[in-house]
Amino acid sequence: QVQLVESGGGLVQAGGSLRLSCAASGLTFSTYAMGWFRQAPGKEREFVASISWLSANIYYADSVKGRFTISRDNAKNTGYLQMNSLKPEDTAVYYCAVDRTTAQAMTRMLSARPGSGSWGQGTHVTVSS
Repeated sequence: QVQLVESGGGLVQAGGSLRLSCAASGLTFSTYAMGWFRQAPGKEREFVASISWLSANIYYADSVKGRFTISRDNAKNTGYLQMNSLKPEDTAVYYCAVDRTTAQAMTRMLSARPGSGSWGQGTHVTVSS
């Protein structure tokens, strides 16, 4: 059974940084693309970033490009999202997900294949102004 556990969320001032982690178990992590998504209060869940099996392909939402960095350590079965220069509009619950697909496909997974993939329970990020 696939299990994903996010951690690293919290309260931070605007301009600050956080590093989220996603610990995976119950799967061969290195054979899955991984993505980060977020859902702000009152809004739909949206794509943030995705990374391919061996980190060769990486994609970002325009809203986080240049500020966030996705990475993974397959030896540790863990993925990461380094978030710098945080803004109040980054406030959301952040979820990691894995799927046997491409990193590019994960960019549109929510609209093209809703309900697909395996998801964590999320970690809260609050950015104060």
